[in-house]
Formats: sequence, C-alpha cells, structure tokens
Amino acid sequence: MSKIAELNETVELKINGEAHVLPVVVGTENEHGIDISKLRGGTSYITLDPGFKNTGSTKSAITFLNGEKGVLRYRGYAIEDLAAKACFLEVAYLSIHGELPTAAQLKNLEDRVKAESDLSDSMAAMMDSFPDESHPMGMLAATVVALSGYHADAMDPYRSDEDKEKTMIQLMGKLPVLSAWIYRKKIGKPYLAPNKDLGYIENFLYMMYAEEGQPYTPDEAVVEALDNLLILHVDHEQNCSASTVRIVGSSHANLFASIAAGVTALWGPLHGGANQRVIEMLESIKADGGDTDKWLNKAKDKEDPFRLMGFGHRVYKNFDPRARIIKKSADKVLTGLGIQDPVLDIAKGLEEAALSDEYFAKRKLYPNVDFYSGIIYRALGIPTDMFTVMFAIGRLPGWIAQWKEMRDDGAPIGRPRQIYVGHTERPFVAMENR
Repeated sequence: MSKIAELNETVELKINGEAHVLPVVVGTENEHGIDISKLRGGTSYITLDPGFKNTGSTKSAITFLNGEKGVLRYRGYAIEDLAAKACFLEVAYLSIHGELPTAAQLKNLEDRVKAESDLSDSMAAMMDSFPDESHPMGMLAATVVALSGYHADAMDPYRSDEDKEKTMIQLMGKLPVLSAWIYRKKIGKPYLAPNKDLGYIENFLYMMYAEEGQPYTPDEAVVEALDNLLILHVDHEQNCSASTVRIVGSSHANLFASIAAGVTALWGPLHGGANQRVIEMLESIKADGGDTDKWLNKAKDKEDPFRLMGFGHRVYKNFDPRARIIKKSADKVLTGLGIQDPVLDIAKGLEEAALSDEYFAKRKLYPNVDFYSGIIYRALGIPTDMFTVMFAIGRLPGWIAQWKEMRDDGAPIGRPRQIYVGHTERPFVAMENR
C-alpha cells in the first residue's frame, strides 16, 4: 500500500440543502484528492466523469508524474537518472519490487529471465497458423494469453508470492521472444531461439535481425537507444492499458490474461499507436512534396482536420521529459548509422520548424516521446505495424507492477457505475404489432 496522509481537512458537499462531509487525502507529493468512496451509500448520488480525467481510481506508489512541471519518476527516481545510469532490467526490478536491485539481485533476475525465455514447438506452430495479414498486436495478445495453457499453476489466484513472481519472470523472458518471432513471421524468416550468451536487449535484436547460423553483433548505439526507449516506456501512471490490467486483474484473472488485456488496450491508436501515426504522417508529407511549412500551416488552421502527430501530450502541459532523453538517442542513432532516409530528413525539418514557430511554442506543443521513438524505430528498420509491439515490451514491467500492487493491496473488483439515459419501463410489443 502506498503512503498517504489522512488529514483532518474535509470538504462539504451540499445536496438539496443537506451537507455531506467528505474526507481529503494527500499523497507524498502533496497531491490532494476528495475521498468519495462512501458518497453513494450516504446520499444515493454518484459522480460522473467521462474519461476519468478528474478521478483517481487507486492509490499507487509506482509512478509519479507532474504534467505542469514535466516531471516523471519511477519509485521516487527521476526518469533522467534512470535513463542515464540504469539498464532496462534494473528499472524493471525497481518498478516491480520498489527498490533498485543489488548486483546480486540483478544477476539473479538476468539469469532467471534467460532460463524462462524458451518457447515450445507448439507455440511456433501457433505463430505459423496466423494469416499473413494478421496485425502484430493481435498476434501478441493471442500468444500471451496462450502462454497460460503452458503454465496451469498460474490460474490459482491464491498461490504464494514466490509462485506469482515466477509468472512475472516467465513473461519478462518470453514476451521479447514472441515479439521477435512475430516480426520474423511477418517477413517470412525462420524463428531464432534465444541466444543466452547475450544480454536482454542484444538478444532481442539478435532474434529480430540475425541470419540463421551467422554471427550477429548489434551496433552499440542501437542497443543504448533501445534500452533507453524501453526504460522510458516502463510505466506512466494510470493510463488506459495500466488501468485495464488493474481492472481485469481485480477479478482475480491470471497474470497472462491481465497482460493480454493490457496489450489489446495498448493496440488502440489513441494509446500505443501514436508513434506509428507519426511515421504515417511523415510519409504523407513526403508524398506531398516534403513542404513542412505547408503542413505546419495546415495544423494551425482550425478549419483543417489535419493534426500534427507527435506534438503535445494529454498529461504534460510542458515538455515531455522522456522526449528530451530520447531526442539525444535519436540523434546518436541517426548519426552513428549514417542512414539516408528522406522521411527522417522531413522529421528533423519538421521538428526544427515547429520548435521555432511561435504558434506551437505559445501552446507548448513540443515533440513528445512518440515523435522520437517513431524516428528511432524507423531508423532500425522496424515496420510501423510493429511499433506498438516494441512499446509493449517496454511497458510489460509496469503492467506487472500495477497488477502486483493491485493484488497486494487487496483491491476490490473494479465495477464502475453509470447514469442510465435509456427508455423508462415500457410494455412488451408482440411480434405482429411491431
């Protein structure tokens, strides 16, 4: 359970002249909230908040973000420090367990993840059974939930913490393999088994890009950039997919099913698909002749339906702190690989033009993490329909942490209310009279 202050401070809500006192709670970062958990029982009223923009569904000790100040922290550690000083598996351990691992704990995690990374021949056969036109996220969701069939013990919601952690390790080991196999299925290449002599990121790149029987050494700049990208995507508070994992898990659904639900939530273009839409936008600009000024003017025109993808953020009213970090990685990758790509040239031109344009600066429409991650994935040769799969690899430890916290806190099953606006009771109409 996260730390939270129970204050003497209250608020008074008047309904039809009758006062109802509601307690105020304050988080460790001085966030204030009104506790309405007993509102309906005392008044028969509920609150209505479409999209939950003003509603806290839980108390959490995993991630803190302040959109106005551009702050993001995992378990109290600034994202800037973690990206600069930690590796992805360190941050995964931190997110799930609440503290940074010692050297021995990190080595143990690395060894256990490698030991749980193998997939069966029947899983390969399942991968082969997908139609060629299948979307990678559909394939990922299906294969993640299929893993439950190989681990029947994970179905018991009351098993020990040690057994639950084993399932977490299995997912950390197998999800990158599933993702790499999905990519190779899509391009018609044979699947590669994990190379357990390689690190987590290096092994993933090996399974993606190596030729069977040939040595493979990934570029260090690529490894560093991908490690950074995954760290930046580990968690982002109560977003759509994290909340989905929690509400599915609140029914005591197993972790495989809960994570598969998170994958399907992430699939939506308003959530995990934003970086794919960035590249598609850049390709449209290129096809139109590459005039970035023209498209910036379209974005400013209120009568034009065009929207500039990869700029601004629903939560961050200032600069996205993740974007500052990943921009450096993007620059390093593009320089190091010496890639000549007109779409990436347009991206750089669009970035420079938008940052110097008063219209975007005044509205704080800065490039966000989706803008730069799309550029990096494009530079690595990853197809646009695989971008969200990459997002899922990074978000996995955050989903696990959210699921674990929800179960450890003994959260009740999620069951939102509604305001019914349909017909009042009416008589049944016989078929011959309709």
